[in-house]
Amino acid sequence: MAHPNHHTSQHLPVAPIRRLTRPFATFLQIESASGIILLVCAVLATVLANTDASTAYHAFWHTPVQFEVGPWKLGGELGHFVVNDVLMTIFFFVVGLEIKRELVAGELREARKVALPVAAAIGGMLVPAGLYMAMQANHFGYPAFRGWGVPMATDIAFVVGIMAVLGKQVPFGLKIMLLSLAIADDIGAVIVIAAFYSTGMNWTMLALAACGFAGVRVLNRAGVRAVPVYVLAGAGIWLAVYKSGIHPTVAGVMLGLLTPSEVWVGRDALRLSLTDLKARIEDENDDPDAAELEMMAFAAKESVSPLERLEHRLHPWVGFAIMPLFALANAGVHIELKAVTEPVSVAVMAGLFVGKPIGVMLFAFLAVKCGIARLPQGVTWPVLLGGGFLAGIGFTMSLFVANLAFAGEPRLLEDAKIGIMCGSVLSAMVGAGLLVLTLRVTPVEPPA
Repeated sequence: MAHPNHHTSQHLPVAPIRRLTRPFATFLQIESASGIILLVCAVLATVLANTDASTAYHAFWHTPVQFEVGPWKLGGELGHFVVNDVLMTIFFFVVGLEIKRELVAGELREARKVALPVAAAIGGMLVPAGLYMAMQANHFGYPAFRGWGVPMATDIAFVVGIMAVLGKQVPFGLKIMLLSLAIADDIGAVIVIAAFYSTGMNWTMLALAACGFAGVRVLNRAGVRAVPVYVLAGAGIWLAVYKSGIHPTVAGVMLGLLTPSEVWVGRDALRLSLTDLKARIEDENDDPDAAELEMMAFAAKESVSPLERLEHRLHPWVGFAIMPLFALANAGVHIELKAVTEPVSVAVMAGLFVGKPIGVMLFAFLAVKCGIARLPQGVTWPVLLGGGFLAGIGFTMSLFVANLAFAGEPRLLEDAKIGIMCGSVLSAMVGAGLLVLTLRVTPVEPPA
């Protein structure tokens, strides 16, 4: 027997709160699943780098890749150029989309809600970087000192994956805060990459890139919605930024931020159009012609913003293809016990495992005490400490920054990777353990 409200429920409009929380729920589902795949790929890369297959593994990622059109050439190694420069630009484009979404309709929109995660993120960047610098002070001016940016970022995929394993006992407020913290971290990481890990500037190319961004803005204002046009413009901007000396992933973030977040057709207007069309078909017993169907398809498409459409389409590709490929290409490091005690390894490890939770807790405490923020519902200081340790999982972004910081310094890069892995593993274990213990003592209150 059918439920008495079955037919009625099909025609009920989606509650506004569902439209706001659905992207977040989808984000968490993809991140938690991709976190598992990312872990598997990281372990696989480490195993390959420490077995007889290491020679073939490294040779594969060093395979030359080159695009050539007449006298014009562009390329490099498979791992560095294709994965780190090209595919990771798509990753950073999605990061830009996520930042834009949070700024427009998410937790970063309201000053009252944004104060705590932003304060915690600032502390979680400054303290690890400062700790690294202090531990490497005797190497000031040398390559080893350049790694101060490595322990600054949080890998949200692993963090969400761990919270998913812990289940519903993790407060929803903590999930929101850590997600917002990671987004703020990403903004900081992009600024650091652009300002400190870019090579000498080619101002002509930089001017061309600026013109490209302005052109994209004009296309947005003019109402151009054809994706191929933007792909072509984006490719040109990527090339200009790549040749300018700024890392091309910055172009990805900027393009994400320029993506329109407004809809052309409101949901109410779409619903009325569909209702009118349905009524006409039922009254006149006449099927709509091709032009009407095309118009309705356009209206349905434009009832969702370009930002939401692109994020929905690209996020799975980033989570299940690009990030695992990045892990396979960059996590393969030959592990030696003595390398764990190398100065760069220890500094990176300390930055992630010690600096992150201290920075998150200290700045969050100051924000609360100053009255500009308050703890989310169900989140106590011990619970936040567990989240602070989880923020010390810096896998993807830390590896990326390490590749930039120690370019041309393979030994230091290996040491940094070992520090990243050890610091991230310790942070994950202690953070998850603290959450299990504290949440048993302090049950999570149901949301109001």
